[in-house]
Amino acid sequence: MSQITTHILDTSLGKPAEGVRVNLKKLLENNWVLIGFGHTDADGRVSDLLDEGVLLDPGTYCMVFETADYFSKLNCTTFYPEVQIVFQTFDTEHYHVPLLLNPFGYSTYRGS
Repeated sequence: MSQITTHILDTSLGKPAEGVRVNLKKLLENNWVLIGFGHTDADGRVSDLLDEGVLLDPGTYCMVFETADYFSKLNCTTFYPEVQIVFQTFDTEHYHVPLLLNPFGYSTYRGS
């Protein structure tokens, strides 16, 4: 499991969102740099955004959830073709950043 993980729950269906691409970026000198990516599995989880054993320095990161294709496959209109969550890390602990998603809203929190 990588230091940073995520999962997506589609709250409109009450089910995990499978097949969503998630990009992990780091803010370096005022530019976002892609450092990892993955796709949610059948349980809506991405546990391998980073290579095994990689520990990130504390800093500012962004997860970009490409939600347009997911909703398109459901034949559903969405207001959010992508969701970006910007967050900070303070140490080398595990950070779990879940996304609760529906076609017209979303929320997030620091999970465990």
